[in-house]
Amino acid sequence: MKALVYHGPGQKSLDDCPKPAIQAVTDAIVRITRTTICGTDLHILKGDVPTCAPGRILGHEGVGIVEEVGSAVSRYKPGDHVLISCITSCARCDYCRRGMYSHCRDGGWILGNVIDGTQAEFVRIPHADNSLHPIPAGADEEALVMLSDILPTGYECGVLNGKISPGSSVAIVGAGPIGLAALLTAQFYAPASIVMIDLDDNRLGVAQQFGATHVLNSGREDVAQKIRELTDGQGVDTAIEAVGVPATFELCEKLVAPGGVIANVGVHGTKVDLHLEDLWSRNVTITTRLVDTVTTPMLLKTVQSGRLQPAKLITHRFGLGEILQAYETFGHAADSHALKVVIEA
Repeated sequence: MKALVYHGPGQKSLDDCPKPAIQAVTDAIVRITRTTICGTDLHILKGDVPTCAPGRILGHEGVGIVEEVGSAVSRYKPGDHVLISCITSCARCDYCRRGMYSHCRDGGWILGNVIDGTQAEFVRIPHADNSLHPIPAGADEEALVMLSDILPTGYECGVLNGKISPGSSVAIVGAGPIGLAALLTAQFYAPASIVMIDLDDNRLGVAQQFGATHVLNSGREDVAQKIRELTDGQGVDTAIEAVGVPATFELCEKLVAPGGVIANVGVHGTKVDLHLEDLWSRNVTITTRLVDTVTTPMLLKTVQSGRLQPAKLITHRFGLGEILQAYETFGHAADSHALKVVIEA
């Protein structure tokens, strides 16, 4: 089969690879119909994720059709259309019982990281009963690719950890797919204001279309001063970091109000300075999280009802044979205006 293989920092290629086979009775083999590229894949290619070794097939998002199941799989059968969770869960260990699927003792974020992933024609899914979701008949499967990772990530790591509430003020630093997913799902809680901050005017324009009350270009404006003006000098109740570089986290430290929350979502590959000399007396909470995908069933219902429309995030479409071009497009989003690219296998 064809698959996108990581060969070390800065190196990738579309290769012929063996088709995966059942290794455990709880496995399923899924034929990928659509997948996508995540910002985390770009972090891997930069060398920011040392757990991902050269030779790994990348990708942790997608939808597909069950091809084969192990003897202990009871929820799925060949021919079923499924949504693949970016997080693998055994549903039995102590972490899974606490809802922390991301730290499953026999799973977590392993797809496209420590086992082969979804940017391929086929993928092996461990603990299939708990790591796949059935796709309702008639659903827009292309749109549901957004439910593998970015929507639950933006919601769980940004909105829920950020404790957004009715009437609150929110700043989201980073208007990429994750930041926009946080913007879309933050509106479940009716905050009074959502300020989107980025360097890219195109993405800021998209953010306005998606419901941001204010947009600020951090390359041209004094964002901290603007936030003070918008909040009567207080800062925001919730600052969501959705990029994963030191400058954006430090900006969140400047934007948060006393008693507020900094919710980190970004994948950080280098150290970040924590300015406790400024924060120690301000009752600020800082949260970190790897997505658990416990909210995926709820988000699936909101998509089915039309309350959430993740298809808006899709800007480009490619075939699997064009995946290197897809990476080029996604990796140069400032020029291509890419948000999410969908790859049909």
